[in-house]
Amino acid sequence: MDDPPDDRQVLELLDGYLARLQAGETPDRGTFLREHPELASAFDCMDVLESLAPEQLGGAVADCESLTGELPRTFGQYELLSEIGRGGMGVVYRAQQEGLDRIVAVKMILAGHLASPEHVRRFHVEARAAAKLRHPNIVHIHEVGQINGQDYFAMEYVEGDSLAERIAQGPLDVDRAVRLVGAVARAVDHLHSQGIVHRDLKPSNILLDDDGAPYVTDFGLAKVFGLGSEMTATGVIAGTPSYMAPEQASGHGADVGPMADVYSLGAILYELLTGRPPFCEENPLETLMGVLGREPALPRQLNPRIPRQLELICLKCLAKSPEDRYASADALADDLEHFARGEALELRLPHLTQRFFSWTRRQPALASRLGALGLFYVVETINYFAAEVKWDFHWKVSVLMGVWAAASIACQKIIDSRHWDISTRFAWGVLDSICLLAVLLVANGAASPLIVGYPLLIVASGLWFRVRFVWFMTGLSLLSYGVLVLDFYWRQKELHADAFAVADRHVIFAVALLVLGSVTAYLVHRVRTLSSLYGRQAP
Repeated sequence: MDDPPDDRQVLELLDGYLARLQAGETPDRGTFLREHPELASAFDCMDVLESLAPEQLGGAVADCESLTGELPRTFGQYELLSEIGRGGMGVVYRAQQEGLDRIVAVKMILAGHLASPEHVRRFHVEARAAAKLRHPNIVHIHEVGQINGQDYFAMEYVEGDSLAERIAQGPLDVDRAVRLVGAVARAVDHLHSQGIVHRDLKPSNILLDDDGAPYVTDFGLAKVFGLGSEMTATGVIAGTPSYMAPEQASGHGADVGPMADVYSLGAILYELLTGRPPFCEENPLETLMGVLGREPALPRQLNPRIPRQLELICLKCLAKSPEDRYASADALADDLEHFARGEALELRLPHLTQRFFSWTRRQPALASRLGALGLFYVVETINYFAAEVKWDFHWKVSVLMGVWAAASIACQKIIDSRHWDISTRFAWGVLDSICLLAVLLVANGAASPLIVGYPLLIVASGLWFRVRFVWFMTGLSLLSYGVLVLDFYWRQKELHADAFAVADRHVIFAVALLVLGSVTAYLVHRVRTLSSLYGRQAP
């Protein structure tokens, strides 16, 4: 008999069923429950929630679900011609407006998601605020209203592709990227002058008309100052990880202001020039951690044809601290125009200290290794000159430290090139284990205090967020320590008088390594599970 599914599998089944409903499908509920009877209680709970919804909302659900049928269909004064896009809470249609005889885009809340009154209020407040905007590079909102309980707004329809679709064809040339981001920056500055922060600037929210002119759209996450529309609680992350600023990624909604949009503009410029966002990892959580704690790879490393000055503009936008970015989107646009005309830029070059700390955040794995090796070598050199260690030990350690550092730099360069990325991480782990073993064999082996390096290797392996890699490093550490124990009893008999000769100490240390690896692997597994759920639920 098959084992019943665990909680994670049940959540995945329910998530898949809801995703099919959202996509407009009509899966047979009875058949689904016969195949997965463990979901019966979850469906009963959903029925109770639906029964508690007001009748007006129920009518809106029916009306909204009817829109998923065959098109074209009539919706008030609009004839819905085709579906343009669909998200977590809304759907957008290309429509013909009667009377004015024009093509518009109609966006509405999917009431089938039981939109809360607060969400509907926020929808109207922000839509009306956006409707007041008048800028040639912002999609204009024509009307905000409600038909048969279904909230909607009609906006200008832009014939063409999104910037995301254009990027998928390859990086843009420098001049085109500069002009495009400059135009969007002017539009964003107009938003800020009206008390609006977009908070979700990304290539898919920038439309391009047939002439290539950009239009900023989708104000679903906009923050409107002074109109009571702020509803994001502290600790809630709203936006797209690859393009959100650190203060936004941390969930500190109160700290998100115009500088967050400047960061997003820098991320868009980065992707236009290099073909990928500053941070785009395998799952949303790794991406968020990169946004919060690391520096992006230098654009010129990914595309050597990028001018140095344009790289500096891009990196200034992507500064971790809002105070270190451009003072406004307009200032960014000014510098882009200065660059296009070959004039001097307003930004200042980062000083040596800033460049050093940026490098440590950009390559934390290499920086931590070099820092630890450097610190150990300084202590060892002091001991040598103080006659605490002999020349034979000193030169052997010097050679090992040099080889370890050089090999680490080579591994980092391979990872930066995106060639053999995963395999290089495993090779780097083998290198660390071998070098640590070699240093310990030169020293006092299992009796040396440097054996603390093994727990550090296991814990550090968790930073790659791969369970297999954690177990791999745990196994390597146990194997390496086993070699040290054999060496201790067979070769270094002069140390047996010490307490380290007691076998219990080695067994306890080995068990501790195994437990530490188990805990680290479990935490990594939990984090990856939560990250995958966040990725499915993100808008």
